[in-house]
Amino acid sequence: MRKLFTLLSLFVLASMILSACGPTPAATDAPAQPEQPAATDAPSQPEATEAPAKEAVLRINTGTYPDVIDPQKSSFVNEIGHLDKIYMGLSTLNEKLETVPGAADSWTFNDDATQLVFTLKPGLVYSDGSVLNAKRFEYSFQRNIDPTTAGEYASITDEIVGAPEWRAADTAAEGYDPETFKAALGVKASHADGSACADYEDTACDTLTLNFSKPAPYFATIAGIWVGYPAKEENIAEGGDIWWTSSKYQIGNGPFIWKSVDPFVKSVFVPNPNFAGGSVPTYSMEYSYITDSAVAFEAYLNNEFDIVASVAEDLPVIDADADLTAQHVKYAGSCTIKIQYSLHPTWNGQPNPFTDKKVREAFALAFDAESWARDVDGSLSLPTWTWIPPGYPGYDAASPLHFDPEAAKAALAAASEPFNSAEKLNAMGLKMAFADSARNRQRHEWIAAQYKEILGVDLALDPVEPTTYTAIQKDPDTYPLLSRGGWCADYADQQNWLSVYWRTGTFSARWGYSNPEFDALVDEADTTVDTAKRNELYAQAQQILLGDIPAAFGYNSLNHYLVKPWVTGYMTTPQDHIFPGDLTPWTISIDTSMIP
Repeated sequence: MRKLFTLLSLFVLASMILSACGPTPAATDAPAQPEQPAATDAPSQPEATEAPAKEAVLRINTGTYPDVIDPQKSSFVNEIGHLDKIYMGLSTLNEKLETVPGAADSWTFNDDATQLVFTLKPGLVYSDGSVLNAKRFEYSFQRNIDPTTAGEYASITDEIVGAPEWRAADTAAEGYDPETFKAALGVKASHADGSACADYEDTACDTLTLNFSKPAPYFATIAGIWVGYPAKEENIAEGGDIWWTSSKYQIGNGPFIWKSVDPFVKSVFVPNPNFAGGSVPTYSMEYSYITDSAVAFEAYLNNEFDIVASVAEDLPVIDADADLTAQHVKYAGSCTIKIQYSLHPTWNGQPNPFTDKKVREAFALAFDAESWARDVDGSLSLPTWTWIPPGYPGYDAASPLHFDPEAAKAALAAASEPFNSAEKLNAMGLKMAFADSARNRQRHEWIAAQYKEILGVDLALDPVEPTTYTAIQKDPDTYPLLSRGGWCADYADQQNWLSVYWRTGTFSARWGYSNPEFDALVDEADTTVDTAKRNELYAQAQQILLGDIPAAFGYNSLNHYLVKPWVTGYMTTPQDHIFPGDLTPWTISIDTSMIP
C-alpha cells in the first residue's frame, strides 16, 4: 500500500494484533490552566477575562491500531502512516510524487545504474538532538536484509549485492556467520573521501554507497521508503521484540515525535524541532483507533475529530447538509482492491478449488464491480478490471476480465471434476474472511448474495476481529481462502506494482502465486534502462498476470475524507492513505480561531 491494503474505509482498514504490549507510556501532558487575574485595589466592576488560546491539534481517526510499527517489518498502510510521521528516509516524495531529497542532500548513479551514492545533509540529528549519520542508514538496510528480522518488505532491496543470499540464509545452519554476510553486502557508510566511519557519533560519516548486482535505476526512490528509516540500533536492542510498542524507543528524524501511545485507543504526536525534511509542523496530532465508521462519523459531527474517512452509509447525511458537503474532500487514490484468492494447494485439509483457473475465472466474472462502486461504495470508488490503476505508469485498460454472469456460469461448469458445480463447492464449505464490523458485514453479505445468485455458491462469511485480520494475511499458513484487500502505490513505477507484489517469493508467497514467465519478464524489465523497452516488458508481464486471474480485480480507490474548515494548507496526492496532505504534513495549518 504504497503497501498492502486490506480495506481503505475506516471499518475495513486492516487491523493488526500485538503479540505483547510494552510498558504503557505516560499520558500526554494536560494543557496548563490559565492563571487567575491579579488582584487590584480598585473596587471596580468585574473585569472580563480572555479565553485561553486553543491548542493547534489535528485529530484524526485512522481506523485500526497497527500490527507492527517497525520500519524493517511493516507493510500495511496504517503501519506506514505512523512510521512516516516519526522517520524520514534518504529520499522522499513531494506533492507531485517526485523523488526529492529527504535526509540525503543529493545522490548520484554510475553510468549503468549499478551503484548509487547518497550524500547526507550536513548536521543531521534525531529528534532528541543525537547525531544522525550514514552508519545509521547502513544499519537500517542491513537490518532489513538480515533474515532474523523477517521483514515483510525484505525482498525490495534484493538488488543490493549479497542481499538475496543473506536473506535466504539458514540461520540455524552450522557455521552460519551473519558478519560474513554483512561484510559481503553492497552497503557501505563512509566519509566523503571513502574512508571508514568510526561509529554512530562520527559527524563526518556522511556518505552511503549502495552497490547492485544488476542495474537499478529506480532505487533512489526505494531508498526513501520505510525499510531504510533510521531507527536506532541501541533502542531496538533495549526494547527487544516489542521495542516498537513504546514511544520511548521510537526516536526518529521525521516531522513529528511520537510522544505517547495508549494502544488501540490513541497516539499523540508533537512537532520535531530538528526536522530537516521540510518546515517544522505548527501543530500536534492525535491518531485515534475507532474501527466502527458510524461511531467515527458521529464523533466528527460532534467536533471530536478534525478528519475522518467518509463512507457510503453517511452520504445521505453529508449530501443533505451544505456545511458537510463543503467539508467532503474527494480525489484520486492509488489503490487497487480485489477479491483475493488463496492459491495454495490445499485449504482446510482439502484440495483448494482456486488452484483451478476456471474457478478463479468464474468468481472474477461474477463480481459486478460497477454495481459495487455505485451501490455499495456510493461512487466513492471506481470499478476496474485491470491491476495498475489509472494515472500510474503501466495502466492498461485491456483485460480478459469483465462482469459476465453467463460466462461465469460456463467457466464454473468447465472447471475440473472436483470443483465444476455449485453443489461440489458448497460441500466444501467455502468461506470469505473479513474484518468484522456492522457495516463491513453488510458489504460482505452483498458479495455472498451475488455469488449465490450468479453461481449458486453458498459462501459462508467469516468475520475476524479487526486486529487479527491483518495478521492472518501475512502468513501463508493462515491466508484466507477468500478475502478482500489489495495494494497501494509506494512510488509511481510499474516495478512497484508488478515485481514487488507479484514476483515469486515476494508478497505473492502469502497467497501462493507464481509464474516463471511473468518472473522472467519483470526481472528483465527491472534491469532495463531504455524506457520504451522497459515499459513494453512490464506491459507483457501485466497481461500474463491478468490472464492467470490470480484474483477478481474489482475497484480503484478514491481518497475521500471529511475535513473541518479550520484545517488548511494540505497538499493532496493519490498516495494519501491516512488523511489529506499525509505525504507532506508540514504544509498543514490549524486555524484555532475557527474552532468552536
